[in-house]
Amino acid sequence: MIRLDRLVNVLGGYGVRLACCPVPRSTELRSVVMRETDDARAVGGDVFLAVGAESVAQAVGWAATAKAAVVLLHGEAEREAAAVGEAEGVAVMLVDPAVSWSQLAGVVYGLVLEGRETESGRGPTDLFALADSLAGAVGGSVTIEDRQARVLAYSSSQQGADPARLDTILGRQAPQRLRDLFDRRGVSAYLASYDEPLFVEEDPEHGLTGRMVVAVRAGRELLGSVWVTCGVPLTGARCTALADGARTVALHLLRSRASADLERQVESDLVIRLLEGTADAATVVSRLGLPQGPARVIAVRAHIAAERHAALLLAFDRATTGFGWSRPGRSTLSGTTLYTVLPGEPVGAAREWVTALRTALPAQVTVTAGIGGTAAAADLPASRQEADECLALHEARPPGAVPPAYDESWDDILLQRLRAAARAGRAPARGPVADLRRHDRDHATHYVPTLRAWLEAQGDLAQAGERLGVHPNTIRYRLRKMVEVTALDLDDPRKRLAMIIDLAATD
Repeated sequence: MIRLDRLVNVLGGYGVRLACCPVPRSTELRSVVMRETDDARAVGGDVFLAVGAESVAQAVGWAATAKAAVVLLHGEAEREAAAVGEAEGVAVMLVDPAVSWSQLAGVVYGLVLEGRETESGRGPTDLFALADSLAGAVGGSVTIEDRQARVLAYSSSQQGADPARLDTILGRQAPQRLRDLFDRRGVSAYLASYDEPLFVEEDPEHGLTGRMVVAVRAGRELLGSVWVTCGVPLTGARCTALADGARTVALHLLRSRASADLERQVESDLVIRLLEGTADAATVVSRLGLPQGPARVIAVRAHIAAERHAALLLAFDRATTGFGWSRPGRSTLSGTTLYTVLPGEPVGAAREWVTALRTALPAQVTVTAGIGGTAAAADLPASRQEADECLALHEARPPGAVPPAYDESWDDILLQRLRAAARAGRAPARGPVADLRRHDRDHATHYVPTLRAWLEAQGDLAQAGERLGVHPNTIRYRLRKMVEVTALDLDDPRKRLAMIIDLAATD
């Protein structure tokens, strides 16, 4: 079960547009139906797939008869669909004609019928079993890769295996030398435009005995590719099996993407609850699959030049890739910041997490991060504030600086808070420091730097003079002159502390 709003958001990534929505987007969707008999009243469901509809009116009519909240149909007549849908009280979603019903049905069924299972931790369909099945049909070792040539699954069969396949599997991605070779041969460009399998000639220098490759596509979108090791081109039934297998892989990848999308949404919502504060924090931690105990909040921002959103979404994708048990932290996006709750106390582990995330992103992405202090589940909002403040410190430091952690940077954070209060008009406009600052401005004296040096040297005239590059007698003389300007009680420890704070806040 999911809400209509979630269905709209997820399917929007597959070329599906919402033409009209006369029902609340919070409507819960529990079932999916297609018209399989001449009597549409014999079936009912929340989501109606209008397979075989000859017009918008017919599709919406079928959906209304089945008491569906939303109907999906192939078409581009958005104005007509909106008018008919509004009249019948049915939300209408128009599907790109390039997206097949089999692919769309897989996504919709996965979202609506398997939503609850996915939220409780169910993983995506087993692509490894599919790779094994496909290897048996084509007679060669199979690897399934995504658009970035990362390995998603591979067959256990080693028939025709070569060094290039071994390097690809061990590295979880095709080596750069192979990707460059395929680019030079036009393989990547071919996969971007054509659906038919392509034979790639052997290249002994790169440990390649030969490949058949076919694009995995959903409508017009390239999802990945399927590779088969073979010395000669596949023909006949084996080539057909490869093409059919690519379509099956596309369906699996679409459903996996939908599952991952739901899991990310559930995870994100739970992490937000922890960061904002909740009475059942321990229960939320348990639902996230995190150990009970101390944790830290890490705040991350990522951008490429002036573009912030694309890099941030990519960072979120990398931070949430994999099953829950295979990831140390749990993450969410809030505004322009990626937040991750990372269990454990060591600062080093948090910095290693940031380094691993940075390494997984393209080289041109700039990453800044801040690490909050350790906190119990109920106190994670405080760790989030500390992470935000450490992030601001990191953004102000030179490129390549180590991400600051609150444990080591609490003094900088305190001064940062004091300066923020001063900028908000909460610093005293009168008093010794304010009086001396005005005198320096009006008479070109150096009383404020002298006072700061004396206080920081804890009254040591020689040390204060060394800091300013003047003789100790000069410090003594200036202190006497300051007393003529303002009430400067340097014998009172509380007043000395207050002046130190005032100087730090208004620096």
